[in-house]
Amino acid sequence: MAFESLTDKLQNVFKGLRSKGLLTEEDVKTALKEVKMALLEADVSFKVVKQFVNSVQERAVGEDVLKGLNPGQMVIKIVNEEMTALMGSDTTEIKFQPINEITVIMMCGLQGAGKTTTAAKIAGKIKMKGRKPMLVAGDIYRPAAVDQLQINAQKQGVDFFSLGTDVSPVEIAKASLEEAKKKGNNVVIIDTAGRLQIDEAMMNELIDIKKAVTVHQTLLVVDAMTGQEAVNVASEFNEKVGIDGIILSKMDGDSRGGAALSTKAVTGKPILYVGMGEKLSDLEQFYPDRMASRILGMGDVLSLIDKAVEANAEMDAEKEKEMAQKMKKGKLDFEMYLESMKQMRNMGGLGAIMGMLPGMGAKISDDQLPDEKQLARLEAIVLSMTPEERKNPKLMSPQRKFRIAKGSGNDIAAVNRFIKQFDQAQKMMKQMPGLMGKRGGFGKFGGFGGNKFF
Repeated sequence: MAFESLTDKLQNVFKGLRSKGLLTEEDVKTALKEVKMALLEADVSFKVVKQFVNSVQERAVGEDVLKGLNPGQMVIKIVNEEMTALMGSDTTEIKFQPINEITVIMMCGLQGAGKTTTAAKIAGKIKMKGRKPMLVAGDIYRPAAVDQLQINAQKQGVDFFSLGTDVSPVEIAKASLEEAKKKGNNVVIIDTAGRLQIDEAMMNELIDIKKAVTVHQTLLVVDAMTGQEAVNVASEFNEKVGIDGIILSKMDGDSRGGAALSTKAVTGKPILYVGMGEKLSDLEQFYPDRMASRILGMGDVLSLIDKAVEANAEMDAEKEKEMAQKMKKGKLDFEMYLESMKQMRNMGGLGAIMGMLPGMGAKISDDQLPDEKQLARLEAIVLSMTPEERKNPKLMSPQRKFRIAKGSGNDIAAVNRFIKQFDQAQKMMKQMPGLMGKRGGFGKFGGFGGNKFF
């Protein structure tokens, strides 16, 4: 999980500050030395760390802070504010031309950073905002790059343009604008070629595209897992080509956080999005304040709410209304269990959800989370039921349970245990009608997807 190591270390530092009734200047300096080491180990730029620690110390050693009612909390607040400022303070959006004009976005980055997939992810985001994007295959060198982009365009339900691999990227870019005018596309996203490392040929090709067509937004995709190297790449692209924004991919991996904390400070260019998974929906708007809260172990409830709303939006209105009525009456069924599993996956899985809750990110380790294979086995049990059995759990007879066990690849004991726990959850829900909200949704499904069924 992103920032896990950094969050753990910062939490330990803050725990020491909170335990003190009064803080001395030496206490603050000692704590900031530990913060400094934690940031350096997270691969944050040394210059950035030095500037950050100096800014925090300057504000934290003031008389009002040291003699405040809760000096430890005040220092943590300062750290949070300075970290937010480090990453840009304000949320930055992609700048579009008027809707009746074509906005040209050029994607660039090194090979392996996830540029082609990110281009498709952005196309999906833009489509949701009411615009009509077209993905353009400008990478004529990497094997299967054109096919990959075309497949992703189909999955996102957006237009795709290609002239194959025998035409120069500059000509492809120019032709794509003519095609966009014919089809009525108002956003053109050009996927360019990457290289294993920065070279003059790649840079010149990007410069030539920008000379041939008016590029309104040049977006750089960098791999967050490369830490400080990602910052170096961003600096060089900005210097030679000129970029307008940065997208950090693979933030769901074991990244140390250095790229997110250093990139804006070093390049002066904002981070627009962060990639949080391989699915085409796994692209999150970058909010500096929310990211700072997440790094400091304070959670990210607003992003969790956004995910829940997005997951709920995919549910049919009538189906949601029906489920809400069942919830109010305490009538659980296995169809609702399947829906809760779907929504949990749409929100990034239980691990991602727990990581956004205040104080939980650093406390929940991977071995404490439910086993994904176990989740799949339980889902297989439900999928082996008939539609009538899913809607009416009372139909479960020994014969039906044996059939379900055989069909799902489980033993009868696992099926019995699951159904028993399901019955217990249903009884508990009937006893607590006041806990049910007005809307059906993942957050209202009691123990579904949590440890209740493990």
